[in-house]
Amino acid sequence: MLEHCARCGAPAGSIMSYNYAESAVWLDDLTRSVVPGAGYPVCATHADRLTPPMGWTLTDRRNIVRLFAPSEVA
Repeated sequence: MLEHCARCGAPAGSIMSYNYAESAVWLDDLTRSVVPGAGYPVCATHADRLTPPMGWTLTDRRNIVRLFAPSEVA
């Protein structure tokens, strides 16, 4: 099933979850359907622009695929 971004309706690729008690928010890859109450699906644009509230921590646990490998500097 295709999940849609909770913000804009575009196809989602990540899930945003949070914990109020720990003042923490995190992003994970969307690998299966979202269980209601377990987080919010977000598109790549909204995941990349996400900023947590002041005093909160953001942990990005997504697997980022790089198009180009970094070059070696001699």
